[in-house]
Amino acid sequence: MTNLAIIPARGGSKRIPGKNIKSFLGKPIIAYSIEAALKSGLFNEVMVSTDDVEIAKIAKLYGAKVPFLRSRNNADDYAVLADVVEEVLGQYEKEIKFDNVCCILPTAPFVTSTKIEKAYSKLLDNSFDSVFPVLEFSFPIQRSLQVKDNKVEMVWNEYLNSRSQDLEARYHDSGQFYWLNVSSFSNEKKLFMTNSGALVISELHAQDIDTETDWKLAEIKYKLMLNEEESNL
Repeated sequence: MTNLAIIPARGGSKRIPGKNIKSFLGKPIIAYSIEAALKSGLFNEVMVSTDDVEIAKIAKLYGAKVPFLRSRNNADDYAVLADVVEEVLGQYEKEIKFDNVCCILPTAPFVTSTKIEKAYSKLLDNSFDSVFPVLEFSFPIQRSLQVKDNKVEMVWNEYLNSRSQDLEARYHDSGQFYWLNVSSFSNEKKLFMTNSGALVISELHAQDIDTETDWKLAEIKYKLMLNEEESNL
C-alpha cells in the first residue's frame, strides 16, 4: 500500500491572522499535524499544500515536504478541501500513484498517530471509501430550538416531551483528518463518500478553532488530554 499525507495550509487567514503557523503551547500549530503523520509511520510521504512561503518554510523545518506551491485557484476563500486533494494527487500522479491519502487539517493539535492508525485500520478492514473522526453532540439535537421573529420553538415538535436519555446519539465531523481511498475519491470527488466509516472520539479530544476564544479553549483541552493520557500510563 502506498499512502500520502496531505496537510492543506493556505496563507491569509482572516479570523485568526497567521492561524496555520500561530504558536500553540510553544510551537506552530501545524507542527502537531506533521509530527502525528510522521510518527504513525504509515506514509510514503508527508506533504504540506500551501501558497505561502513562510508556511512552507516552517513545514519543512518540522519534517514535511513542500514539493510545489498550491495553485492560485485553490488558494482563495472558495476552494474546498476536495479540490486541494485532487490538485495534489494530480501533481504526484506524474511520478507515483497512491492507494490511499489522508488529508490532515493544519489546525488540529488533537490529532495523534494513534488516531490516524486506528482510522486507517477501519478503512482497510471494512473496505470503506473514507474514514474520519466524529464526536457525539453534547446535547440531543432532536430537542434543538429555533428562533423566528423573537419567538422560540422546537425544530422537531415530536420530541418536545422526550427524555434526553431516550434519544439516539447523533454525531458531527470533528474537522481533524480524512482517510480516503484514492480510487473512490477519484470517482466521487468528496471527502464524505457514499461508503464512509467513522472513528468516534471524545469531546475532550476535539475543538473547533475559529476565534481567539476557541484557541484558548483548545489549549486548555489539550493540556487536559495530556493529563488524561499520562494518568492512563
